Amino acid sequence: MPTMPLELVPDADLRQRNTLALPARARLLATVRSADDARAIAANPALCREPRFILGGGSNLVLGACFDGLVIAPTIAARRLVGEDADAWYVSGGAGEPWHDFVQWTLAQGWPGLENLSLIPGTVGAAPIQNIGAYGLEVAERLACVDAIDLDTGEARRFTAADCRFGYRDSIFKQEGWHLDGRFLITEVTFRLPKQWAPLIRYAEVERELAAAGLAAPSAADVAQTIATIRRRKLPDPASTPNAGSFFQNPVVDATQAAQLQAAHPTLPCYPQANGQVKLAAGWLIEQAGWKGRRLGPVGMYEKQALVLVNHGGAIAADVAALAKAVEVDVQQQFGVSLLPEPIYLGVA
Repeated sequence: MPTMPLELVPDADLRQRNTLALPARARLLATVRSADDARAIAANPALCREPRFILGGGSNLVLGACFDGLVIAPTIAARRLVGEDADAWYVSGGAGEPWHDFVQWTLAQGWPGLENLSLIPGTVGAAPIQNIGAYGLEVAERLACVDAIDLDTGEARRFTAADCRFGYRDSIFKQEGWHLDGRFLITEVTFRLPKQWAPLIRYAEVERELAAAGLAAPSAADVAQTIATIRRRKLPDPASTPNAGSFFQNPVVDATQAAQLQAAHPTLPCYPQANGQVKLAAGWLIEQAGWKGRRLGPVGMYEKQALVLVNHGGAIAADVAALAKAVEVDVQQQFGVSLLPEPIYLGVA
């Protein structure tokens, strides 16, 4: 079959490519449908000289008005079982696969393990960059390897889970700045899904929802449906209310500070970590600081979940940055805790 030419669009409109619906344009947009398309970029001297940014589902992004360079949008579609052993199935997804659709597909095939990450927006290719996580599970715990093309050289590279240097909402792709300079384009991600499966339901709201449904021994599909129900109840649909999902990371503090905060605020949710530190609930801190449902210009923190920043209409990136800063300042002043945004800021002063 003949190779299709690389699809390039000049002066591309990105408003529909970011879930905050911020007005933005790119001087050039490349749609990557395969690893060959990625190699074509690496082999083109003019494209290699361009500033580059790799854009997934746009659900974890604050876009400025114009990116003066090449935006690369992977649309690689693939869903396949690549192997199995006595302990696990090894399942791969193309970088352009919508994350929730991929999770649902694995469950339909009888391969549990990703159900706690149901309904997280974005793509399969973006999942390891951010080390997405929810309800007691992170992608790092299920990842086998990441396949990518080095856009500087055109060479293929495989990253093992250890190579990825995962941390809380962190990976080597962020630590080295590769997500910002567009060096490595992820083409496929392979997950290790355990055959000896047990439901991961230690979060109180998940336990309550399952109990209310009379599910004492839930299946993976039950857990997925339960988590999707909770997320739909708490989080706005970007199609009707533009947002970037959870806007701030849950802060991690040392045990002494956590104990002091919990003594002063007994209802503060705290989650001890394996390294002795304690993760705090950013949403609780933001709500207690008075920001739940509160607006600043055309943006605000969502009325049902204080962790979510929403665009009520007509917002630009500067509006988002101003609100985020105001929230950070108030939480710092009231609790002595620093908040860090989850989204990437691109082209924002």
